[in-house]
Amino acid sequence: MKFAGLDWASREHAVCVLDERGSVLKRFTVTHDEVGLVSLRERLAQFTDLSIAIERPSGIVVDRLLDAGLRVVTVHPNIVKAARSRYRTAGKSDAGDAYVLADLLRTDGHRFAPLVPHSEEVKSLRMIVRLRKDLVRARVGLANQLRSLLNEVFPAGACMFTDIDSAIALAFLRAFPCEAAAAKLNEKRLARFLTEHAYSGRRSATELLTRLRAAARAIISDNLSEAAAGGVLALVAVLEPLVTQIAALTADIDRRLDALPDAQIICSFPGSGRLTAAMLLAKLGSDRHRFETPEQFAALAGVTPITNASGKHHGVSFRWACDHELRDALTCLANHSRKRSPWAADMYERARARGCDHPHAIRILGRAWARVIWRCWRSGAAYDPARHGRAAKLLAA
Repeated sequence: MKFAGLDWASREHAVCVLDERGSVLKRFTVTHDEVGLVSLRERLAQFTDLSIAIERPSGIVVDRLLDAGLRVVTVHPNIVKAARSRYRTAGKSDAGDAYVLADLLRTDGHRFAPLVPHSEEVKSLRMIVRLRKDLVRARVGLANQLRSLLNEVFPAGACMFTDIDSAIALAFLRAFPCEAAAAKLNEKRLARFLTEHAYSGRRSATELLTRLRAAARAIISDNLSEAAAGGVLALVAVLEPLVTQIAALTADIDRRLDALPDAQIICSFPGSGRLTAAMLLAKLGSDRHRFETPEQFAALAGVTPITNASGKHHGVSFRWACDHELRDALTCLANHSRKRSPWAADMYERARARGCDHPHAIRILGRAWARVIWRCWRSGAAYDPARHGRAAKLLAA
């Protein structure tokens, strides 16, 4: 067999090919363009029984290698970092990392599972979910900037509505970006504004106007007030289309989720909303054998601690190295499930009774759900509380 290591970079990629004894058969670099990727495929096609190690599980390079029918194995960058000392005492180079990857695959290849390409539906769902999360992060940052600015120059605008980035709050700030503009409001005019923008809140125009007039007043000059109003309008102009696009992506995720046959498995869990189910499905993928044990799934999700035991020393620490997006999805499901599942509520309360804080208790509950999700995922069956031992006993009681 032949073993290749590919050190990925943004402009060019270093490749090293070894035989079974560890002798270097070929070293070369290719550029990250169409000519370079075609050359990479042609050069690797010269070797039979070839396995390729790379540090990232996705991207154009990985897709091109899988499309060529090559066996691709992912090696975590932390493993490569720890293995460099086996070959040299210090230093780092792309060619050296390519050799380390190839030799790790030669000596420890049985520890790494080859990549299995996901279905097109899962790939598209994963891309949309990741894009929506990035836009939500940007929305939160801009909303915090807007709230901070309003607290300095227009405190009433920050407390008028609950969510500063809601459609009605942004419309209000676009129409009344400063205290001088809001001072002209009366109950009739505010009621007409709420009707025009289809306000569905529970507070009447009288209540909102009382809140507006009771808020603190900023002592600023007319010149500064005009500049602040311009800043508020600028942030509102950026936030409004961003909120619209997030809503459009949410609807797209909901539509794509309905097209996946495995969606019924994840949606059957108590507390699993549509977005949470989409995030879990995007991370689970379409390969049923990706996780051989539920412990592997729980470890990747970061809901199991790391135990360090040696002699009389025994320490347990938080697992930092994990898939943070998967941990967010699993802990979100766990947090909502305790309000809908007696078994989840009981496990959460018992963890809190042992002295665990809320995040720790949620991770304990998430680890328990990871075992159930893994079993349902492997069998292709939806969650049934009657077949869940502890949950069935609590339901019977």
